[in-house]
Amino acid sequence: MSVCCDLQVDVNGEQVFLVNKQVISYYSGRISKLFSKSNRATRNLKVILHKFPGGAETFELLTRFCYKKGKIHINPISVCNLHCAAHFMEMSKSFSGTQNLIEQTEKLLEGMKFWTWSELLVALKQCQDLLLVAKSSGILEKCLDSLIERLSSCEVSPCPSTSSTDSSEFLSSCDTGNTERMKNSLTWWFEDLGAFDVNLIEMLVKMMISKNFNHSIISRFLFYYQKSRFASATSDEKIKMVEKVVELLYSLDLSTLSYKSLFGILRVALNLNISKCCRNKLESLIGSLLDQATLDNLLIPSSAERTYLYDVDLVLRFLKYFLGKGAFCLPMSRLKKVANLIDLYIAEAAPDPNLKPAKFLALIIALPNSARDSYDRVYHAVDLYLEVHSGLSEEDKMRVCSGINYDKLSSEVANHIAQNIKIPPKLAAEALVSQQCKLKSLLEDTDQPKPVMDSTCSFVERECTRTKNKTHEQIVLYARKLNLSDENKKLKVHLQGMQWRVLELEKVCKKMHTQMTKMMKSRLPNNTTPKSIPRLCS
Repeated sequence: MSVCCDLQVDVNGEQVFLVNKQVISYYSGRISKLFSKSNRATRNLKVILHKFPGGAETFELLTRFCYKKGKIHINPISVCNLHCAAHFMEMSKSFSGTQNLIEQTEKLLEGMKFWTWSELLVALKQCQDLLLVAKSSGILEKCLDSLIERLSSCEVSPCPSTSSTDSSEFLSSCDTGNTERMKNSLTWWFEDLGAFDVNLIEMLVKMMISKNFNHSIISRFLFYYQKSRFASATSDEKIKMVEKVVELLYSLDLSTLSYKSLFGILRVALNLNISKCCRNKLESLIGSLLDQATLDNLLIPSSAERTYLYDVDLVLRFLKYFLGKGAFCLPMSRLKKVANLIDLYIAEAAPDPNLKPAKFLALIIALPNSARDSYDRVYHAVDLYLEVHSGLSEEDKMRVCSGINYDKLSSEVANHIAQNIKIPPKLAAEALVSQQCKLKSLLEDTDQPKPVMDSTCSFVERECTRTKNKTHEQIVLYARKLNLSDENKKLKVHLQGMQWRVLELEKVCKKMHTQMTKMMKSRLPNNTTPKSIPRLCS
């Protein structure tokens, strides 16, 4: 007996199906409820289904299930669409007893661990297209869980042969001949999963993290995903992608992140209108790993609204994140690496004619004094800055030079300061006085009590003591000659003379120390005439 088709069903505007209302209502709670209030026999009934999972193709499979009294072949390629459609049409046990579509699809999903890799990818693609329904029905979580378990064990089943046009895009990436090669790599799955939407990737990565998946592999995949999808994405898609990727990277172990890749994301993010929260997190990640950076990484051009050559404010924020809770929490080796990097950056930024003194000084003093063993390179950068910014006031020059630690300057640099007309005289004097204090300390350190081994040693000690006393007197004499109120030319002459004297004293001190060591080791007899030792120039 023929079945009367008294109901038209428009599926997503794709196709209109003529079906028997009674047959469909028996299995579908949604259709049954729709016509339960209507007792009259009405002809030309029509139902329009919007956002039906799987479209017209899946609805056709669903009607076959109804007409064949709950008997239909379900395979991994179609199960996700059918499962979501069954939930959409409310085809549960309460309406059709044991012969309900939801129960049959769930039974097939229980064997998901036996599916091939390509079948699992097709199922995920269907879940992506039906994200809300797949998420609410629980099938998405099952697919992701199975995928992560597969990746954790690195076991990939051979890809089945199939002629399905819908799944050809995913099946083409699975080649049985490449199975062994993929098994031997930790990243063989990057290309396959790189085709999915960023929302699905977000759920996948969050589940990976919750299951303690290798953070290093996750970070490598996220960097790969952002790079591979970025070129073909629209502007809005790029913003969304960067924000999602940064958010996920921020939840990973910091030591597993690639500094070079983080800077790659930063460079593309600078041209996008990403959220302030995302930008702060990205800068925090980069700043925390600043000791791994190179000078080229930091030479980022300033934005159009700023006149600086390089984005100095960005580097200052990096330093802020690097120091974090304080320099005392960081190993000295990391501090010194960053100090070396910043010294190179300061030298590059110094010739910028638009760089304000306050910004330049902020770069110098951002790190503590303990981070630098020498301030020679800082001084050379300051010297270059003062040369380019020749119109600075004396007050600004003093402020810029205040970032130099004169106790950590070499004698050569101190000599250069004495002859440098760009350096304020007061600071030049401070540098030389600091050098004199260092020399005094050096001489005092050599004045340690030692056992008298023979008359020669006693003689050497007396000579050294007399020489050092004379040196101290001469240093004080030169210091008294320094009058900061004199004219600059006279002051420069005094400073140059003092610096020359400091260098001479250093040489003499070294010779004395060497001579003393040799003579004490020689153990000469008492009747031997001691050799003369170097004396200070008068």
